[in-house]
This record gives sequence, structure tokens and C-alpha cells, in this order.
Amino acid sequence: MKNPLAVLSLILLAIILITIIAAPMIVPYKYEEIMSINGKRDKGAKNLAPFTYSKMEQQYIDQGGTRFPHIFGTDEQCRDYFIRVVYGTRVFASLIVLIIGMIYGSISGYVGGRTDLIMMRIVDIIYSLPDMLVIILISVVLDQVLDLTGSPLAKLGTNMVSIFIVFGLLYWVGMARLIRGQILSIKQNEYILAARAIGAKPGRIIKRHILPNCLSVIIISAALQVPSAIFTESYLSFLGLGVRAPMPSLGSLANAAREGLQSYPYKLVFPALTICLIVLSLNLLGDGLRDAFDPKLKR
Repeated sequence: MKNPLAVLSLILLAIILITIIAAPMIVPYKYEEIMSINGKRDKGAKNLAPFTYSKMEQQYIDQGGTRFPHIFGTDEQCRDYFIRVVYGTRVFASLIVLIIGMIYGSISGYVGGRTDLIMMRIVDIIYSLPDMLVIILISVVLDQVLDLTGSPLAKLGTNMVSIFIVFGLLYWVGMARLIRGQILSIKQNEYILAARAIGAKPGRIIKRHILPNCLSVIIISAALQVPSAIFTESYLSFLGLGVRAPMPSLGSLANAAREGLQSYPYKLVFPALTICLIVLSLNLLGDGLRDAFDPKLKR
């Protein structure tokens, strides 16, 4: 609470999260829904500006009907753009990176010795793999051997499934290295040696001494992993390797907006601004949490 930027970031993230959860319950449109009135397709609802209606919608309103406004306008296929940005914001994940990296790095750093040597060589091998190439290869292989028809993952497609797999296989190594290095440094402190000398069990040493001093690194790394996940998904969707249409993502929306950049610049502003706000807020929040949980700064 002593960091105004962190508090502001937390408020902004809370607003974004509430919007993501509540908007689909309030806005009557679906992300794949093409505008229509009384079952008749509204061809004039193409590339509408924010808070404007098509001629058919305006006539419907003049006749006494009600129509929910298009907050961000519509896209080139007459779909509500606001709800597509909302659903596009939902597509990111880094929790698996945090869990795998934290467990792996903790074991490697605390056990040490030959175990640490072997585990770090595995990390070096994984770190050398090009993530973009692996995502493309896994996506091609999954597209041939994996049938997602009728499953909950069918809307995401094999491209997005491959991104999740690559995150679980490759993206945890940075987190593991950070935590391992922190634990190796903390293990050499005098208070750890003193705790061992009086017979403290390893579980108590980890809980009372090592974990609190690693918490700042874990928090800041987790806060940085989420923006990394968002950027990875965004540029892959920008290249056509992300989510499969009609499921939107911030990257695919930005890619589609390039075609009408001169005529409809706002269509690029909305997804790009959302990415910037989320990434900036998470970075600032991570800095604030690191300062709040760092035992050295508390003293």
C-alpha cells in the first residue's frame, strides 16, 4: 500500500479481471456472432465506429426495439468488437511455468552436488531449444495426429494446444535458474548454518528461512512470466500460429486490424492498448510485491 503505482496497477488489473468475467454476462453478443435482427443478417453492421448503430439497427430502435450498443464498434464480419477483445484477453497462461520452475529450481538448489549438476545440464539443453521452431513442429504434428473435434479444446485448435505444451516444456527454465541461484546464495548464510547446528529440520529451514527470502524472486518472476506469456501468444497469433478462428486473441485482433489501419485505426488501438495495460500493470505490481515481501527491505 506504500507504493502508489503498485496499488494503481492492482486496481487496474482488478477492473480488467472483472470486465473479463462480467462482460459476457452483460453484453448480449457472442464473440463469433454476426449481427442480425429478427433472424435477418445485418450487412450494414460492418466496421461500425464505437457506440454507433447500423441503419437496420437504428430503424429497429426507432420502432421501439432495444439494442445493446457496440462499445468498440464492429469488425469486418459484422461481429461486436468489444466482446471479441474481452474474449481475446482471456487467452494467456503462465501458472504452469511458475509451478514447474519453482519446484525444479528449489530441488536443484537445496540438494546441490551431483543432483544440481545433472539438473542444470538438463536446463541448459532445454534452454538451447528454439521455442518458435518447437511450437511450429508440435503444431504440425498435433494437427496430423490429434483430433479435437467435440472436445473443450476444439475452439482453441492445435496451435494453442501446442503453445500450452511448449510453455510446460520450455518456459520454466528461466524461473528454475532464478530460484536455484537464490537458494544457493541463501544456503551459505550464517543463520542457515546456525539453524542446522541447533538441529533444525530441513522442512523448518526451508519454511522459516529460505522460502521467505526467495519469495520476492518468485513473485517478481511470476509477475514477469504473465506478460511474457501474453506477448508469446500475441505474436504467434499475429503470425497465424495462435488461436484458431473464430476464437479471438489480442494478437490475432491486432493482426486483422492492420488491413484497415488507415480507415479504422481504433481497431488496432483497443487490443494493443489492452496488451500494454496488462503488461505494464503486472510489471509495476511485481515490483511493489517484491518490495513488500523482501525481508531485507522490511528491516
